[in-house]
Amino acid sequence: MNSLLKIAAICALIWTVAIAAPSNGYNVQSSKRRNASDLIVDLKYAIYQGIKNESTGLNLWKGIRYAAPPIGDLRWKAPQTPAANRTVTPASNFGPICPQAYPSIPNAPFIPGNEDCLFLNVYAPPNAPSSGLPVLVWIHGGGYGFGDGTQDMTEIINANGKGFVAVAIQYRLGAFGFLSSNEIKANGALNAGILDQAFALGWVQKYIHLFGGDSKKVTISGESAGGGSVMLHTIAKGGTLGTSLFLNGIAASPYLPAQYDYNKTIPTQHYYDFSSKAGCGEQGAVLECLKSKDSMVLQRANSNVSTSGTYGTWAFLPVTDGVYLQAPPSVQLNAKKVNGAKILVGNNANEGPLFVPPTIKTLDDLKSWLKQEFPTFADADIQKVLDAYPSSDAPVDPSALKFATDGSGPATAVNVSQVATGQQQRGNNIYAEATFICPSYWLNNAYSPSNSYHYQYSVPFASHIDDISAYFGPSAPNQSPEFSVAFRQIWGNFITKGNPSIASEPAAANWPVWVGGEESRMVNLNETGGTPYQAVTQFGASVTQFMNPGLKNNITTANAYSWEGGRGARCEFWKDIAAKVPM
Repeated sequence: MNSLLKIAAICALIWTVAIAAPSNGYNVQSSKRRNASDLIVDLKYAIYQGIKNESTGLNLWKGIRYAAPPIGDLRWKAPQTPAANRTVTPASNFGPICPQAYPSIPNAPFIPGNEDCLFLNVYAPPNAPSSGLPVLVWIHGGGYGFGDGTQDMTEIINANGKGFVAVAIQYRLGAFGFLSSNEIKANGALNAGILDQAFALGWVQKYIHLFGGDSKKVTISGESAGGGSVMLHTIAKGGTLGTSLFLNGIAASPYLPAQYDYNKTIPTQHYYDFSSKAGCGEQGAVLECLKSKDSMVLQRANSNVSTSGTYGTWAFLPVTDGVYLQAPPSVQLNAKKVNGAKILVGNNANEGPLFVPPTIKTLDDLKSWLKQEFPTFADADIQKVLDAYPSSDAPVDPSALKFATDGSGPATAVNVSQVATGQQQRGNNIYAEATFICPSYWLNNAYSPSNSYHYQYSVPFASHIDDISAYFGPSAPNQSPEFSVAFRQIWGNFITKGNPSIASEPAAANWPVWVGGEESRMVNLNETGGTPYQAVTQFGASVTQFMNPGLKNNITTANAYSWEGGRGARCEFWKDIAAKVPM
């Protein structure tokens, strides 16, 4: 079975507390007068020489170190300021990727990385005004276990008239970034990977003006775990940070797995499972032992623990630490205690199949999987989930017609999609809404009723991550040039103006503000027409998609609450039961 392996291979290059205080200690005007052929930027702790990409017209600085190497005694510590290096460093190559950990799937690969991986990359238009351009920061996804910061930001910048600077960051992953226990709390830093991201955002505040950016106009963005990271930064420090780290946020398919308290049973079990596989056992000074281990020993242990859990899950994830993350997202978002000013949130039509075992045929199969997916649920809780997603109790009929729903018709995603029907689709949709879609609604609600916008990406098959190629490129065959440009300009207008409306699409020309509750509206991004062709999804299913000639944009507004047979009500159900997940 190669379902998630395919997405991993495709997306390894796509998915991509000490916070540096904002500073305006450098002369913006003098930085603008530097010789463009040199592209030398002096960060005081380091000097980097960028490159000019003649074909795209952008200046690039790759592999900028934003934090000290988190190795040796700095393993599982908060990120630190880099040591001074006053030699000029060519910024022409990406930095090494962080150690990787794939989810629990058959035959998951072991892909080594480098613990010295806290680097970022800057894409900047030349000749920025002295006031600086808005800034987009990209946080890659990958379940908090794999991915990197090598996403090319060129196409989205150029589709928006070179109107903003972009930064793509890396952060510690897996056990290196999200190991949790009482010992980590006492002698290290919980959620080190999230703290890395925050440290990088502090770096942007301090230095981005040297690249032509305006630190007061930063939009943080991400997809999947990157979108989940955006969500976590919106609730960071109890929502007391205001706009000190960013102005606005874009969260695409925000990933919200169970977020346990740092010292609860499951994260503690993963801590000791990791230490045992690394040869440090479960007794005595485990953390000191782990710090002494060879990196490859730790990387093997990280991978082995991550791939041994429930299908499609990762072992090492953000936790409620009481400091940076003070409460589960569902609690704090419901209280509207958030940082930043505005939010644009998106979800895909079929988020779930990539993460759900494709072997669910009977009701008993579904119940068995639900008990694994939600280990804290009692039988009564499982029944509540089934009641919220009503379906026939009959086994899956292999001959049943599979098709894409339109969101507003009598057939809904609870029971049918292009790849599944019956109990399998029921499981797919439960996972999609619990883990991605309902958290996206809660995030919108936190900024409602005036600073919040939502879209759904529905171009068939609209699986998890399918949207990335539309806004970053290169576009997939089922994404016409006109559609991709529209999507990129939706993001671009939000980055530069704080509003995703685009004049070229009547339905999106006056984008509806998310007001919360039954009147919440979204923009549905789809296409119509085109020439059919058969495609294979990332998890091996065959689906019909459509390509040019003949594709036309089909962008409409819709009621997000009544969508797919009452998604809003199901999200209210998940909010009510969220404390038991917890999330």
